[in-house]
Amino acid sequence: MIALLRSFPLRFVTFLLLAFPFAAPSYSTIQYEISLAHPELHTFHIKMIVPDVKGSLTVQMPAWNALYEIRDFSAHVQKLVATNGASALPVEKLDKQTWRITGAGTITISYDTFWDEPGPFATQLNAEHAFINPAMILMYLPDRRTEELQGSITDFLPEWNLVTPGLSAVTRSGSLTFWSILPATYDAFADSPLEIGKFDLIALSGPSSPISVAVHGRIDKHKEFETQLAKICNYELQLMGGAPFEHYLFVFHVGEGMGGGGMEHANATAIAAPNENSLLAVSAHEFFHLWNVKRIKPASLVPVDYSKEQYTKALWFAEGVTSTYERYALTRTGIWNKNAFYADLGRQISEIEARPANAWQSAEQSSLDTWLENSAVYNRPENSVSYYTKGAILGVLLDLWIRQQTNNTRSLDDMMRAMNDQFGKMGKPYRDHEDLELVCSQTAGTSCKVFFDNFVSGTKPFPYDEYFGFAGLKIRHVARSTPQSGPQTFFEISEDDAANEKQKQIRVGILKGETSKPAAKAAD
Repeated sequence: MIALLRSFPLRFVTFLLLAFPFAAPSYSTIQYEISLAHPELHTFHIKMIVPDVKGSLTVQMPAWNALYEIRDFSAHVQKLVATNGASALPVEKLDKQTWRITGAGTITISYDTFWDEPGPFATQLNAEHAFINPAMILMYLPDRRTEELQGSITDFLPEWNLVTPGLSAVTRSGSLTFWSILPATYDAFADSPLEIGKFDLIALSGPSSPISVAVHGRIDKHKEFETQLAKICNYELQLMGGAPFEHYLFVFHVGEGMGGGGMEHANATAIAAPNENSLLAVSAHEFFHLWNVKRIKPASLVPVDYSKEQYTKALWFAEGVTSTYERYALTRTGIWNKNAFYADLGRQISEIEARPANAWQSAEQSSLDTWLENSAVYNRPENSVSYYTKGAILGVLLDLWIRQQTNNTRSLDDMMRAMNDQFGKMGKPYRDHEDLELVCSQTAGTSCKVFFDNFVSGTKPFPYDEYFGFAGLKIRHVARSTPQSGPQTFFEISEDDAANEKQKQIRVGILKGETSKPAAKAAD
């Protein structure tokens, strides 16, 4: 523990388990105590201590978190009881996720919850580690969500360490390890995962703001990986004008059976992969979520409603355009060359154009329908198209359109910075459609209404030939057969040797993230 602390600069101390006395708080705040005493049973024991109860108390377990999917975390709950001191209190279950407790004063609610699912979208307790998405194991008070909270972890192995992101402090007192989040609300806790166990903790060198990397598993070419990850973080921080955090944490779960994917949090991301090959792409995506969705938030997702589906039209932008910047980051840092970017863009176009639903399901409708994605029927090509993929292509098309309208003096980068200035930095959510169209129009200096009506709300075919032509790019349809699907049309993108100077400037702008200087005005 002490050696681990000594190996990192003081600025990383708030991430780590601090070995000095810490006075346990009085019960003037809501307390959570999480016991890891039974990793062999994959069962967390939870105590929730609620002060100042006036006659009765209602608690709920979230129905969803991390994925846009109702997963009913209450199904994991066992043996719920409530007490006031030594006295048992009546507990009435009102629905699948809600309990009412009759009593007054300080009430302690105790229950077990079983979790043994690997990956960033779940929670796990086993002999190797604990990974906790707090909203999956901690109940909340629907009418007291803004009150101050504090959490503690107990009964974990002495050789284990704990790391958690952001504006947090982790301190130990006897057998208890307390952690606190600022602001100390349930929503902040829910957005701050914990990794507990044996892991490699790395201070990423290069970025001006402190970034830590916790690795549960093994990354073989770790030095090369760290260098490339730092490039991605530096690029995105510079693009968006600096860090919106004091500390940031990557949690990587790497190894066989890990599946894949990543989950963004306000000051962290958790990413799983069977090996390191896909980690950089997912990292580029999740790190950009620092701005797009975690701070630049659609109004339809604010505040979070943990009890039921929460519908938004904006996932094509929140997730899809984040996917655009995933590819931009890889290309603009030199991790990908331009041919890799073209090939990936062609693959994305091939993917959506092969789905009949692309002709009738708009990007906004696909966003609304995200809650159907756990249905095999919905995922048929005839029934749906991905807002990730459709949105990623829309991001490139929108970038090309803005550059064309402004003679390459403005770009999608400027729109993203404007969204951050007007909404992210102000703590103000944006209207799902209207504000995106408005800021796009402000950036381009002309109305974006036709673009949004045709391609975001509407389902008109994407004008690939015209828009790629803005950058001197050609798109070619290639017929191929595969054993699985038979004859298919694939799309390939290449550079037009006959491109003029303006087209070349836009092409370079897309690939390098550059714009042209506005032409000087003639003197009067």
